[in-house]
Amino acid sequence: MSISPDQITLSIVSHGQAALVHELLKDLSLLFHQSFEVIITVNIPEDESSYRGFPFPLRIIRNSIPKGFGDNHNAAFASSNSRWFAVVNPDIRIESMDFDVLLKPFQVAEVAALAPVVLSPKGGVEDSARRFPSLVQFAKRVLLRQRNSDYEVQDGPYYVDWVAGMFVIFRREAFQRVGGFDSRRFYMYLEDADICRRLSSNGWKIIVNPHIRVIHMAQRASHRSIKHMRWHAISAFRFLTGI
Repeated sequence: MSISPDQITLSIVSHGQAALVHELLKDLSLLFHQSFEVIITVNIPEDESSYRGFPFPLRIIRNSIPKGFGDNHNAAFASSNSRWFAVVNPDIRIESMDFDVLLKPFQVAEVAALAPVVLSPKGGVEDSARRFPSLVQFAKRVLLRQRNSDYEVQDGPYYVDWVAGMFVIFRREAFQRVGGFDSRRFYMYLEDADICRRLSSNGWKIIVNPHIRVIHMAQRASHRSIKHMRWHAISAFRFLTGI
C-alpha cells in the first residue's frame, strides 16, 4: 500500500527498541479513519517480527552500519513523498490523536514545523518546547537539573524557538529547503534545535499545537551513558560556537 502526497509519514528509528516501537505501533493502529504511513529504520539488527500485521502502510529501512539521528531521518525523508514528515521517538505513546486537528496550524503558510504538547507518564508538561540554547541554559540543565519548559502551555497554537525531536512534524517544502538535519555537524542531540534555528533564519515559524498531546516515556540515555554524554557535549559546543 502507498499513501497520497497529501498525507503524513511517521519516521521512527529503532536502536534495538523493538518492544517500545511495537507499543507505539499498537497506539497508532487504534487511531480510526486516519491515513498515514510508518517508516521504521532499524539502526542495529533486531527481531522485526513485532512490526508485522498492522493496518497501515509500514516500510522498514535496515542499516548495514549504525547511523546518527539526522542521517536516519534524512534517509526516511528521501524515501517518502508525503506533504508532512513526522519524526517520532520510539518512547512516545499516543492515547488519542486527530491528524486533522494536529496539522491545522499548517494552514498558516509560514509554519514549517509543529509539535504537540509532550507530557510525562505522570501527566506533567515536559520541556519539549524551548528557547534557543545558550551557555547559561546548558549549565542550568546539566549542573542544576533545571528542566522546566521555557513556555507556558497556551489555549491555542503558539510560536516557540524550537521543539525537541521526540515528536515534530515538518512541512516537506521547508525541510527540503534547509537540507534536512545537519548530520555532518550533529551525530546525535541538538539536530532539532539546529534545524529549527535554520528554519527561523529562512523566515519559517515553529509552533506548538496544545490541542494534541502525547506521552514521553523518557529514556534519557545521555544521563546514563558516557558515550551519549560525550555526543551531547560535542553537539552543544558545535551549536553554541557554530563550528
